[in-house]
Amino acid sequence: MTEPPPEIPPKQIWGVHRNIFFLGVVSLLTDVSSEMIFTLVPLFITNVLGAGALAVGLIGGLTESFDAIFRLFSGRLSDRFKKRKLLAVLGYGFSTAVKPFMLLATTWEAVLAVRFGDRVGKGVRTSPRDALVADSAAAHERGRSFGLHRAMDTTGAMLGLIAAAIIIYGVQGRGLTLDLAAYRWLVIGGIVPAVLAVIVLAVFVREKAPTQRIAGVGVLQPEAAGFSRRFKLYVFVMAVFTLGNSSDFFVILRAQDLGSPVLFVILMLVLFNATYVAVSVPSGILSDRLGRRRVIALGWTVYAAVYLGFALAGQIWQIWVLFAAYGVYYGMVEGASKAFVADLVQAERRGTAYGLYHGVVGFALLPASVIAGWLWDAVSPAAPFYLGAGLAFLAMLGFLALVKE
Repeated sequence: MTEPPPEIPPKQIWGVHRNIFFLGVVSLLTDVSSEMIFTLVPLFITNVLGAGALAVGLIGGLTESFDAIFRLFSGRLSDRFKKRKLLAVLGYGFSTAVKPFMLLATTWEAVLAVRFGDRVGKGVRTSPRDALVADSAAAHERGRSFGLHRAMDTTGAMLGLIAAAIIIYGVQGRGLTLDLAAYRWLVIGGIVPAVLAVIVLAVFVREKAPTQRIAGVGVLQPEAAGFSRRFKLYVFVMAVFTLGNSSDFFVILRAQDLGSPVLFVILMLVLFNATYVAVSVPSGILSDRLGRRRVIALGWTVYAAVYLGFALAGQIWQIWVLFAAYGVYYGMVEGASKAFVADLVQAERRGTAYGLYHGVVGFALLPASVIAGWLWDAVSPAAPFYLGAGLAFLAMLGFLALVKE
């Protein structure tokens, strides 16, 4: 009998499946766009439109929470119809279509509407995209694959912020508050990479059938049917953590509150993203070797320390250090936490699992951000950060106690 031809290994770029590389390029271009257009939204709301911190919290919380609804449904649809790429294209395309409307926003309600549209697109694309990354990665390389994807995503954020810094400096110099003209140039510049991202996704990324789970270092075996108890406990602990993890809009407001000019705020965010990029891939590889649980728990401990630092900070140089440390937290946790979801569920239910994971996190962001805005206005700018530090430490203890290897 004739032996079947040997299986051709999938083409790799930078040591990962080509899908993961090109999805990283898509995320890079999208983050260039989003950082230019949306990062300074809290300053646009407070400095240009004259609204307060509660409006910032409402916009951050409401958009993230409604985003969560779409992540739940898109993840499940991607499992049912096996059309992860199609949903990702629709999501990225819709976000790109609504971004130009920021040029017309003259009230915080209009900002809410545009930001809501952008997050709907993000909600539609995120769960199918993460499931496509997991489908395209070998089990023993999930941490590395998600780490590389996050590193490319964050590199885009860093490039977007550098572009924003150049525009801000060219239009308004070192002014303490944001000018309307400078913000409009940010929106114009941010539209181009968003369009390019949709083109790259449509042309270069391919659908990928879910691969079956194999035993490997750091891989947890799921229960025979449904979601495992460990997955459910993990999602519960993530909800507790997120209740203290309000929108990053408040980190930006805190920097300005302590006297940082707009240009310095952007450069602080560049530093944040630089440390994020530097830590993402090594942390992903470490989670492959030592287990996700240890890396995530350590990352949450770093978060608690950073938020306590934001609460206690009184000088601008301290904010620079805290932004760098904040990037370390993100680099440690973002990739490892998504790889952990893939470890805990069956391959054919990854889209649904990512939808549930992102959904719970998104729903928790609404009360988290509204409470943070109220604490900022009613108590002090430090109060939201004390709350975040306390809940992060509590979640870390619960994670170690309840979610076993």
